Amino acid sequence: MIKTSNTVLKKILIKTKRAVFSEIVGNNTSRLRGEGYDFSELKEYEYGEDVKNIDWIISAKMQKPYSKVFHAQKELNISIVPILNGSVYFGTVKLKQELITEISTLLAYSSVKQGDPFESYIANEHVHLQNKRSKTIFGVYTMAQKLFEYKSLNKKLNYSNITNELYKKINKRSLIFLIGDFFDTETLDLKLLNKKHEVIVIIVRDHFEENPKKLGNVNLVDPSSRITFEGNINNSLIKNYRNKVKKNDHQFYTDLQQNGIKFIKIYTNEDPIAKIAGLLNR
Repeated sequence: MIKTSNTVLKKILIKTKRAVFSEIVGNNTSRLRGEGYDFSELKEYEYGEDVKNIDWIISAKMQKPYSKVFHAQKELNISIVPILNGSVYFGTVKLKQELITEISTLLAYSSVKQGDPFESYIANEHVHLQNKRSKTIFGVYTMAQKLFEYKSLNKKLNYSNITNELYKKINKRSLIFLIGDFFDTETLDLKLLNKKHEVIVIIVRDHFEENPKKLGNVNLVDPSSRITFEGNINNSLIKNYRNKVKKNDHQFYTDLQQNGIKFIKIYTNEDPIAKIAGLLNR
């Protein structure tokens, strides 16, 4: 039985919602210490601190003053930015675009659960706002539908435009999730964007892209540029391609680490829930 697109999208929404609200996926916020609402711990009172925070009962028992320390509660702005160019319209198990939709939906539901507003964009040659700031389940649904149904085929990619436009469009300090396959990242520089915000990179790949097999004579069409290729994909060509991918990834990972940017990789044959849970709980 062939699954319709509506059925696949519905399954993504049900699966991700259940994962988030059944505590499989943890909090995406990190608490700061300071004045706020949630009690954190007790500490010895120091001269000059607000006497209103002294716990008089504990102080009487300990024969010295102790004050309460609280969690500072701050709203965290979440920006979900899937990079949907032609290359995500590929997958041997499922399309990378489908996996990107699933990951984005997990992040959005997690934001709703924590009471943090999220907004979503679609990036390729330029950055387009898809969903304005929202804290609602309905906002998650509309975002997922737009990402799942987006016509990514034949869309080209411009990393410089993406980083420049995100820097200008997102004014409030935010946690930005960049989600894409991240091939040919020579022109991708996240240093400035990560200084203004906190950037997390989620790499979505298919194993065949990193380790292709010998195919012989083929007729292929590039999903972004529409350029056709006719010829023989032999062992020599595959070796050169693999080396190019490894070189790109090594440099990309080095740049991310040097700029203090967290990243993970998820393949199309993997369930993203465990990896996203681990990422959010770091």
